[in-house]
Amino acid sequence: MTTHGFTLTAEGPFDFGASLRFVEDWPATSALPSDGRALRFAYCAESDWLPIGARVSAAPGGVDVATTRPAGPGIRGEVARILSLDVDGTGFAALGETDPVLGDVQRRSPGLRPVCFWSPWEAACWAVIVQRSSMLIASRIKQRIADRYGAQVTLDGRTYAAFPPPVTLLEAGGLGLPAQKEEWLRGLAQAALDGVLTSEHLRALDPQDALAELRALPGVGPFSAGLILIRGAGAPDAFPGDEPRLFAILREAYGLPEDAPPAAYRKLADAWRPYRSWASFLFRATAYGVTDDQERVPAR
Repeated sequence: MTTHGFTLTAEGPFDFGASLRFVEDWPATSALPSDGRALRFAYCAESDWLPIGARVSAAPGGVDVATTRPAGPGIRGEVARILSLDVDGTGFAALGETDPVLGDVQRRSPGLRPVCFWSPWEAACWAVIVQRSSMLIASRIKQRIADRYGAQVTLDGRTYAAFPPPVTLLEAGGLGLPAQKEEWLRGLAQAALDGVLTSEHLRALDPQDALAELRALPGVGPFSAGLILIRGAGAPDAFPGDEPRLFAILREAYGLPEDAPPAAYRKLADAWRPYRSWASFLFRATAYGVTDDQERVPAR
């Protein structure tokens, strides 16, 4: 098997080992085989929706990447986004010096940056699949959809199923999901084909505008919108401001009163600009071990 290699360099603190440990513990990706040294995965590249396999391993100051097909600027940017290496993180450590509570969380997870979904499209599908389900069950369902409808990619002698692109799920049936969820997925597939569920589009918008646009999509509530923008598109400076679980973590960490209004949390997060997403991710990851990426959305 021929692979094509390139290197991504981190600006600011970064520890690939911390990213790998997070992936191994996070139910959405814990089924990926791991040897403790490299992250291997297959997905449909957002730049052309064609399948590709990638192996990521640590390198001095960043990571080495090997892909199963030539990696142009689009794919290189996608891998960088997945590991949050497309953002200059130099100033993030400085926030911990002015905010000792955040600084303590940073010291507990040194060099950990948000690990994103392979694409906003996959993040949106996960957000629908996991609703009213455990992350473990949702992970199995998502993998089953990939095995049935996705392309098979061979990397380092092992076959990986890439989650299918939007055009495939737009017409697919029998996904093993409730009818409402399958309808939502088809709506999200159309949104992705229309260019709405893409990193380029979502990152070009003001975060609040992006969240509002995402909440208008089928099956996407406030929590899912934040998940898609932050963990899908990799927006580094977004704070949805309506996450009860995150509020509870921050309330305990900062000693806020039980009846603190959402505005109090938004004001707190303003001090983390331009890394509000990164700080929120660290608080959630540290408190839970992994993030609890699910919500309940009423049928529309």
